[in-house]
Amino acid sequence: MTMKKIVVAGGGTLGSQIAYQTAFSGFDVTLYDINAGAISAAKRRMTTWDHARLTYETDLGVAVTDADLVIEAIPEVVDIKNEFYSHLAQVAPAKTIFATNTSTLLPSQFAAITQRPEKFLALHFANHIWANNTAEIMGHPTTDPVVYETVVDFAHAIGMITIELHKEQSGYVLNSLLIPWVDAALILWVKGIADVETIDKTWMLAGGSPIGPFGILDEVGLRTAYNIMLAASQQPGKEDLVTVVQKLKVDMLDQNKLGQESGQGFYHYPDPAFRQPEFLTNNVTSV
Repeated sequence: MTMKKIVVAGGGTLGSQIAYQTAFSGFDVTLYDINAGAISAAKRRMTTWDHARLTYETDLGVAVTDADLVIEAIPEVVDIKNEFYSHLAQVAPAKTIFATNTSTLLPSQFAAITQRPEKFLALHFANHIWANNTAEIMGHPTTDPVVYETVVDFAHAIGMITIELHKEQSGYVLNSLLIPWVDAALILWVKGIADVETIDKTWMLAGGSPIGPFGILDEVGLRTAYNIMLAASQQPGKEDLVTVVQKLKVDMLDQNKLGQESGQGFYHYPDPAFRQPEFLTNNVTSV
Protein backbone atom coordinates (compact mmCIF):
# COMPACT_ATOMS: atom_id res chain seq x y z
CA MET A 1 0.00 0.00 0.00
CA THR A 2 1.27 3.47 -0.88
CA MET A 3 0.55 6.38 1.43
CA LYS A 4 0.05 9.79 -0.18
CA LYS A 5 -2.78 11.68 1.52
CA ILE A 6 -2.97 11.69 5.32
CA VAL A 7 -5.76 13.14 7.47
CA VAL A 8 -5.18 14.00 11.13
CA ALA A 9 -8.45 14.31 13.04
CA GLY A 10 -8.13 16.60 16.06
CA GLY A 11 -6.43 19.99 16.06
CA GLY A 12 -5.11 19.92 19.62
CA THR A 13 -1.49 20.05 20.73
CA LEU A 14 -0.47 16.57 19.60
CA GLY A 15 -2.75 16.47 16.57
CA SER A 16 -1.12 19.67 15.32
CA GLN A 17 2.33 18.17 15.84
CA ILE A 18 1.42 14.96 13.99
CA ALA A 19 0.01 16.95 11.09
CA TYR A 20 3.06 19.16 10.75
CA GLN A 21 5.61 16.37 11.14
CA THR A 22 3.80 14.41 8.44
CA ALA A 23 3.62 17.37 6.03
CA PHE A 24 7.25 18.22 6.78
CA SER A 25 8.13 14.66 5.76
CA GLY A 26 6.60 15.11 2.31
CA PHE A 27 3.02 13.90 2.64
CA ASP A 28 -0.11 15.85 1.73
CA VAL A 29 -1.93 16.41 5.02
CA THR A 30 -5.35 17.69 5.99
CA LEU A 31 -5.91 18.65 9.63
CA TYR A 32 -9.59 18.11 10.48
CA ASP A 33 -11.52 19.31 13.51
CA ILE A 34 -15.27 19.55 13.99
CA ASN A 35 -14.82 22.86 15.78
CA ALA A 36 -13.88 25.91 13.70
CA GLY A 37 -12.42 27.49 16.84
CA ALA A 38 -10.11 24.51 17.27
CA ILE A 39 -8.97 24.88 13.67
CA SER A 40 -8.26 28.58 14.26
CA ALA A 41 -6.28 27.70 17.39
CA ALA A 42 -4.33 25.06 15.45
CA LYS A 43 -3.50 27.61 12.75
CA ARG A 44 -2.24 30.05 15.39
CA ARG A 45 -0.25 27.28 17.05
CA MET A 46 1.36 26.41 13.74
CA THR A 47 1.92 29.96 12.45
CA THR A 48 5.68 29.57 12.29
CA TRP A 49 5.45 25.99 11.04
CA ASP A 50 3.13 26.59 8.08
CA HIS A 51 3.74 24.30 5.16
CA ALA A 52 2.39 24.15 1.61
CA ARG A 53 1.39 20.49 2.03
CA LEU A 54 -0.82 21.25 5.06
CA THR A 55 -4.49 22.22 4.73
CA TYR A 56 -7.37 22.58 7.21
CA GLU A 57 -10.97 21.36 7.10
CA THR A 58 -14.09 21.27 9.33
CA ASP A 59 -16.13 18.95 7.10
CA LEU A 60 -15.08 15.33 7.67
CA GLY A 61 -16.40 14.09 4.34
CA VAL A 62 -14.39 16.69 2.47
CA ALA A 63 -11.32 16.10 4.64
CA VAL A 64 -11.13 12.36 3.95
CA THR A 65 -11.67 12.52 0.20
CA ASP A 66 -9.10 10.11 -1.30
CA ALA A 67 -7.40 9.65 2.12
CA ASP A 68 -4.99 6.76 2.50
CA LEU A 69 -4.70 7.07 6.28
CA VAL A 70 -6.74 8.84 8.97
CA ILE A 71 -4.97 9.37 12.31
CA GLU A 72 -7.51 10.10 15.04
CA ALA A 73 -6.25 12.37 17.83
CA ILE A 74 -9.52 13.51 19.41
CA PRO A 75 -10.38 13.65 23.16
CA GLU A 76 -9.82 10.54 25.24
CA VAL A 77 -13.54 9.95 25.77
CA VAL A 78 -15.14 6.72 24.56
CA ASP A 79 -18.46 8.27 23.50
CA ILE A 80 -16.72 10.99 21.48
CA LYS A 81 -14.52 8.45 19.73
CA ASN A 82 -17.50 6.18 19.02
CA GLU A 83 -19.40 9.06 17.44
CA PHE A 84 -16.37 10.03 15.37
CA TYR A 85 -15.73 6.52 14.03
CA SER A 86 -19.40 5.98 13.28
CA HIS A 87 -19.34 9.10 11.09
CA LEU A 88 -15.93 8.35 9.61
CA ALA A 89 -17.05 4.86 8.52
CA GLN A 90 -19.79 6.44 6.42
CA VAL A 91 -17.66 8.98 4.55
CA ALA A 92 -14.15 7.50 4.19
CA PRO A 93 -13.10 5.63 1.01
CA ALA A 94 -12.92 1.86 1.25
CA LYS A 95 -9.12 1.98 0.93
CA THR A 96 -8.59 4.23 3.96
CA ILE A 97 -6.73 2.88 6.98
CA PHE A 98 -7.91 4.19 10.36
CA ALA A 99 -5.42 4.66 13.21
CA THR A 100 -6.15 5.87 16.73
CA ASN A 101 -3.64 7.88 18.74
CA THR A 102 -5.45 6.99 21.98
CA SER A 103 -3.18 7.12 25.02
CA THR A 104 -4.81 4.41 27.14
CA LEU A 105 -7.79 2.86 25.34
CA LEU A 106 -7.58 -0.30 23.22
CA PRO A 107 -8.22 -0.49 19.47
CA SER A 108 -10.47 -3.52 20.02
CA GLN A 109 -12.90 -1.19 21.86
CA PHE A 110 -13.59 0.64 18.58
CA ALA A 111 -12.83 -1.98 15.92
CA ALA A 112 -16.44 -2.95 15.21
CA ILE A 113 -17.77 0.60 14.94
CA THR A 114 -15.13 1.46 12.32
CA GLN A 115 -16.80 -1.09 10.00
CA ARG A 116 -13.32 -2.04 8.76
CA PRO A 117 -11.64 -3.74 11.74
CA GLU A 118 -8.98 -5.29 9.51
CA LYS A 119 -7.85 -1.76 8.54
CA PHE A 120 -7.86 -0.35 12.07
CA LEU A 121 -5.07 -0.17 14.68
CA ALA A 122 -3.39 2.17 17.15
CA LEU A 123 -0.55 4.54 16.25
CA HIS A 124 0.61 6.47 19.29
CA PHE A 125 3.06 9.37 19.31
CA ALA A 126 4.87 11.08 22.18
CA ASN A 127 4.56 14.83 22.70
CA HIS A 128 7.23 16.88 20.84
CA ILE A 129 7.36 14.18 18.21
CA TRP A 130 10.17 15.83 16.25
CA ALA A 131 12.45 15.20 19.28
CA ASN A 132 10.76 12.29 21.09
CA ASN A 133 10.39 10.50 17.79
CA THR A 134 8.77 7.23 18.79
CA ALA A 135 5.67 5.69 17.25
CA GLU A 136 4.01 2.87 19.16
CA ILE A 137 2.06 0.60 16.84
CA MET A 138 -0.51 -1.76 18.29
CA GLY A 139 -3.00 -3.87 16.40
CA HIS A 140 -5.95 -5.85 17.72
CA PRO A 141 -6.80 -9.50 17.02
CA THR A 142 -8.26 -8.89 13.54
CA THR A 143 -5.90 -6.19 12.23
CA ASP A 144 -4.56 -7.24 8.83
CA PRO A 145 -0.78 -7.86 9.13
CA VAL A 146 -0.28 -6.07 5.79
CA VAL A 147 -2.03 -3.00 7.19
CA TYR A 148 0.12 -3.18 10.31
CA GLU A 149 3.33 -3.25 8.25
CA THR A 150 2.05 -0.43 6.04
CA VAL A 151 1.65 1.78 9.13
CA VAL A 152 5.10 0.75 10.37
CA ASP A 153 6.54 1.87 7.04
CA PHE A 154 4.62 5.15 7.23
CA ALA A 155 5.96 5.83 10.73
CA HIS A 156 9.51 5.28 9.48
CA ALA A 157 8.82 7.63 6.56
CA ILE A 158 7.98 10.50 8.93
CA GLY A 159 11.15 10.02 10.96
CA MET A 160 9.86 7.83 13.77
CA ILE A 161 11.50 4.94 15.57
CA THR A 162 8.80 2.28 15.75
CA ILE A 163 7.85 0.50 18.96
CA GLU A 164 5.95 -2.54 17.71
CA LEU A 165 3.66 -4.22 20.24
CA HIS A 166 2.85 -7.91 19.90
CA LYS A 167 -0.54 -7.70 21.64
CA GLU A 168 -2.92 -5.10 23.05
CA GLN A 169 -1.88 -3.29 26.21
CA SER A 170 -3.65 -0.29 27.73
CA GLY A 171 -1.07 2.49 27.76
CA TYR A 172 1.24 0.70 25.30
CA VAL A 173 4.84 0.60 26.56
CA LEU A 174 5.43 4.30 27.19
CA ASN A 175 2.31 5.15 29.17
CA SER A 176 2.43 1.86 31.06
CA LEU A 177 5.70 3.20 32.47
CA LEU A 178 4.73 6.88 32.62
CA ILE A 179 1.23 6.89 34.13
CA PRO A 180 2.05 5.25 37.52
CA TRP A 181 4.83 7.84 37.96
CA VAL A 182 2.51 10.75 37.17
CA ASP A 183 -0.24 9.29 39.39
CA ALA A 184 2.20 9.10 42.29
CA ALA A 185 3.16 12.77 41.84
CA LEU A 186 -0.49 13.86 41.72
CA ILE A 187 -1.33 11.91 44.87
CA LEU A 188 1.56 13.63 46.69
CA TRP A 189 0.14 16.98 45.51
CA VAL A 190 -3.46 16.21 46.48
CA LYS A 191 -2.43 15.01 49.94
CA GLY A 192 -0.38 18.16 50.51
CA ILE A 193 2.83 16.21 51.05
CA ALA A 194 4.82 18.69 48.94
CA ASP A 195 4.15 21.44 46.43
CA VAL A 196 4.39 21.04 42.65
CA GLU A 197 7.83 22.65 42.34
CA THR A 198 9.30 20.49 45.11
CA ILE A 199 7.96 17.27 43.62
CA ASP A 200 9.32 18.13 40.17
CA LYS A 201 12.65 19.34 41.58
CA THR A 202 13.07 16.12 43.57
CA TRP A 203 12.58 13.96 40.51
CA MET A 204 14.76 16.13 38.28
CA LEU A 205 17.67 16.27 40.73
CA ALA A 206 17.58 12.67 41.93
CA GLY A 207 16.55 11.10 38.64
CA GLY A 208 18.61 13.21 36.28
CA SER A 209 15.54 14.12 34.23
CA PRO A 210 15.19 17.44 32.36
CA ILE A 211 11.50 17.65 33.31
CA GLY A 212 9.32 16.58 36.22
CA PRO A 213 5.85 14.98 36.27
CA PHE A 214 3.94 18.27 36.47
CA GLY A 215 5.92 19.68 33.57
CA ILE A 216 4.98 16.54 31.64
CA LEU A 217 1.31 17.04 32.52
CA ASP A 218 1.40 20.61 31.22
CA GLU A 219 2.88 19.35 27.94
CA VAL A 220 0.36 16.55 27.53
CA GLY A 221 -2.52 18.90 28.37
CA LEU A 222 -4.60 18.77 31.52
CA ARG A 223 -7.86 18.01 29.70
CA THR A 224 -6.28 14.86 28.28
CA ALA A 225 -4.81 13.95 31.68
CA TYR A 226 -8.18 14.53 33.34
CA ASN A 227 -10.04 12.30 30.88
CA ILE A 228 -7.50 9.50 31.28
CA MET A 229 -7.60 9.69 35.07
CA LEU A 230 -11.39 9.97 35.18
CA ALA A 231 -11.64 6.64 33.36
CA ALA A 232 -8.92 5.08 35.53
CA SER A 233 -10.54 6.31 38.76
CA GLN A 234 -13.59 4.15 38.04
CA GLN A 235 -11.54 0.96 38.10
CA PRO A 236 -11.20 -1.22 41.24
CA GLY A 237 -8.12 -0.37 43.30
CA LYS A 238 -7.85 3.18 41.89
CA GLU A 239 -9.83 4.95 44.61
CA ASP A 240 -6.94 7.37 45.31
CA LEU A 241 -7.51 8.86 41.85
CA VAL A 242 -11.07 9.99 42.64
CA THR A 243 -9.74 12.88 44.74
CA VAL A 244 -7.08 13.61 42.12
CA VAL A 245 -9.73 13.89 39.40
CA GLN A 246 -11.86 16.21 41.55
CA LYS A 247 -8.94 18.49 42.34
CA LEU A 248 -7.79 18.61 38.72
CA LYS A 249 -11.26 19.72 37.66
CA VAL A 250 -11.79 22.36 40.35
CA ASP A 251 -8.25 23.75 40.62
CA MET A 252 -7.15 23.45 37.02
CA LEU A 253 -9.78 22.84 34.31
CA ASP A 254 -12.45 25.08 35.84
CA GLN A 255 -9.85 27.87 36.01
CA ASN A 256 -8.86 27.37 32.35
CA LYS A 257 -5.44 26.17 33.49
CA LEU A 258 -5.06 23.58 30.75
CA GLY A 259 -1.27 23.45 30.45
CA GLN A 260 0.86 24.79 27.65
CA GLU A 261 -2.09 25.07 25.26
CA SER A 262 -3.75 27.78 27.41
CA GLY A 263 -0.54 29.43 28.61
CA GLN A 264 -0.97 28.24 32.19
CA GLY A 265 -1.21 24.92 33.95
CA PHE A 266 0.88 23.90 36.92
CA TYR A 267 3.37 26.42 35.50
CA HIS A 268 2.94 29.70 33.61
CA TYR A 269 3.90 29.97 29.93
CA PRO A 270 3.89 33.65 28.94
CA ASP A 271 5.56 33.23 25.57
CA PRO A 272 3.69 30.99 23.10
CA ALA A 273 6.76 30.90 20.83
CA PHE A 274 8.48 28.42 23.14
CA ARG A 275 6.02 25.79 21.97
CA GLN A 276 7.15 26.02 18.37
CA PRO A 277 9.46 23.24 17.16
CA GLU A 278 12.81 23.74 15.57
CA PHE A 279 12.98 21.18 12.81
CA LEU A 280 16.61 20.23 12.82
CA THR A 281 16.69 17.14 10.67
CA ASN A 282 20.02 16.03 12.04
CA ASN A 283 18.39 15.76 15.47
CA VAL A 284 15.77 13.30 14.24
CA THR A 285 16.84 9.70 14.46
CA SER A 286 15.23 7.24 12.08
CA VAL A 287 15.60 3.57 11.30
